[in-house]
Amino acid sequence: MKCKICGEKIRTIFLNKILGTYIKDKSGKVVVVCSSCQKKLGNDREKILSEAK
Repeated sequence: MKCKICGEKIRTIFLNKILGTYIKDKSGKVVVVCSSCQKKLGNDREKILSEAK
């Protein structure tokens, strides 16, 4: 999986859990964000969705 903001590959851990987060936009599509982008943008959902490609 790749981060929708920076495009880097997201690392997975045990049982294919990602080191990041899943966020749903208004249309119901899932946006995958890595942990470094999440730290950089904070936990503001709207800011993360506006930065996603």
